[in-house]
Amino acid sequence: MVRSWFELSDYVTLRRVGGLRLSPDGTRLIAPVSELKPDGKSYGTSLWEIDPSGSAEPRRLTRSAEGEAAPEFLPDGSLLFVSKRPDPTAEPGDTAADKPALWLLPADGGEARRVASRPGGISSVAAARDAGTVLFTAEAMPGTSGAEADAEARKAREDAGVTAILHETAPIRYWDHDLGPAEPRLFAAAPPEDAGAPLGEARDLTPAPGAGLRFSSPAITPDGRTAVVEWSVMGARGRRHSALVALDTATGERRTLAEDADHDFSSPRISPDGRTVAVLRSYDGEPGGEPRSAALRLIDLETGEQRDPLPGSEAWPREFAWAADSAALYFTADDSGRAPVFRVDLATSAVTRLTGDDGAYNTLQPAPDGTALYALRDSWDEPPTPVRLDPAAEAAEPVRLPAPDLPLDPPGRLTEVHATADDGTPIRSWLVLPAEASAQSPAPLLLWVHGGPYMSFNGWSWRWNPWLMAARGYAVLLPDPALSTGYGQDMLRRAWGTWGPRVFADVMAATDAAIAREDIDGTRTAAMGGSFGGYMANWIAGHTDRFKAIVTHASLWNLEAFSGATDVPPAWTAEFGDPGTSPERYRAASPHRSADEIRTPMLVVHGDKDYRVPIGEGLSLWWDLVHREVDAKFLYFPDENHWVLRPGNIKIWYETIWAFLDHHVLGKEWRRPELL
Repeated sequence: MVRSWFELSDYVTLRRVGGLRLSPDGTRLIAPVSELKPDGKSYGTSLWEIDPSGSAEPRRLTRSAEGEAAPEFLPDGSLLFVSKRPDPTAEPGDTAADKPALWLLPADGGEARRVASRPGGISSVAAARDAGTVLFTAEAMPGTSGAEADAEARKAREDAGVTAILHETAPIRYWDHDLGPAEPRLFAAAPPEDAGAPLGEARDLTPAPGAGLRFSSPAITPDGRTAVVEWSVMGARGRRHSALVALDTATGERRTLAEDADHDFSSPRISPDGRTVAVLRSYDGEPGGEPRSAALRLIDLETGEQRDPLPGSEAWPREFAWAADSAALYFTADDSGRAPVFRVDLATSAVTRLTGDDGAYNTLQPAPDGTALYALRDSWDEPPTPVRLDPAAEAAEPVRLPAPDLPLDPPGRLTEVHATADDGTPIRSWLVLPAEASAQSPAPLLLWVHGGPYMSFNGWSWRWNPWLMAARGYAVLLPDPALSTGYGQDMLRRAWGTWGPRVFADVMAATDAAIAREDIDGTRTAAMGGSFGGYMANWIAGHTDRFKAIVTHASLWNLEAFSGATDVPPAWTAEFGDPGTSPERYRAASPHRSADEIRTPMLVVHGDKDYRVPIGEGLSLWWDLVHREVDAKFLYFPDENHWVLRPGNIKIWYETIWAFLDHHVLGKEWRRPELL
């Protein structure tokens, strides 16, 4: 029997597996799982144990109202995690009582206890596989030394009623939160000496980091002696690049392993033998030149010598993990609408594809004995699901492991659509079809354009879920046009620095191929997109009237104005150039220049806390539509960011879109959602 999970009231209550962490001995698999809090107004995360053998049902380990995250094992099997849960042993006046602290759950079960805290809270955590040395990041006020001084500095600001932040470097905000005045620092501590003890005294390895650790998560060698982190370096004209640095965990002595002003080094992973760091080396591209790219690099931890484990490859690695013997790397990369797992032999550079299905894999967790590789697998017809893979097999079927609220049966079917663009480039798409779609009962079509734009439509989305649309009779087309990854660098070159015209031609070719099917009604179509997809929705509105309705979410409208208001302006100068000296690139690619041509009814959606695409873009678009008397509506979220994350707002988002589409595409009477 198919579950009715695709009804909104059920959909928002589904538990969602958000990661995996394997114990050092390979016997325990921990997953952070988010679910609706008791008040129904937000989501919280708890830790669950997944049986690696697949023979037992998942078991919930933590239950605090504040939730738990960032699980990390110590060598003895005890489990560290970060939580804001109250500590019953805290002293009165504890300045860290309401901040995320580091907790430890004993290997034998028992009660969790707080083992470390800081006035600004604790975030990312790493533990040495053999020594148990713990690294964690925590924000501290500039110029302070020690937790007491940090707490006093915070209290002085609060008592004085000061909320101002003085910035001397960029950026000043990120996605949906302001940066500063506190700065992230890296701390190291010995593991607890015995049951009931806290961590050893935390050593501040970076007492004056500035913005160096703002976007970094630490890695640590098995012996606990060396930490490796991504270090932000400010360059000329506000351009930030990421170097790779190593820190002695005893002294804090720092040395640079890799730095290149034209490239970023991120996501360090240290080999089990402690000799080599695998890292993602990325390039932002140049205006009128090569587009952005990403590749793996291996860096000798002692000498800093680099080598490319995938010479000649155009694969864009997303995640990677070391094999237990340090002789191979497992990695995922977008590939023709999938994200398979690959293994590269580091002695020969031979690459083996381990998965041959339609899945998109992530969170790779190799077993210490080399007999298994655990991961999360998702696809357009399956949510993220823990699986076990055979690391020695080619294109083997994954073994699914029992997990909360899984599996889910979709209310329809999934297929692929292939088209050819006007320049001869093959364009492939996923097509989600409602169960009842047929030649006798063709379905109306929704074209969804993905965000990024440097990504692929290859996996499950909780935020934009096409099955909720299919359950209401709509077919959803999910194309990978120019700028999509998984098709080689030429797919990016086709629209690098130009965007609109080329991507528009590609998605129109995909749409033409879809409506040529007998089970699609080409007279009832709409287009939707968010972020870059919203940019394309705006571009489509100004360049064709073939669609009955267009929904544009968190969308770019005036590129020239947007480029300096977003939280990451350097990303735009890397592709389009300096808007002060080369405005023509921005103007040629800007949807707002075609505002006079818009005839299609539009629903504009934007959140006020969106710092990636600031609310000014939505407001400008809305005014331009109103001023031109376009049939339009504006769904505004004062407290949401680039996405819509609160359960109540998620429901309103879907209900408003359905009402808008049903009115314009299906010809139904307009019905305003009750709570609006």
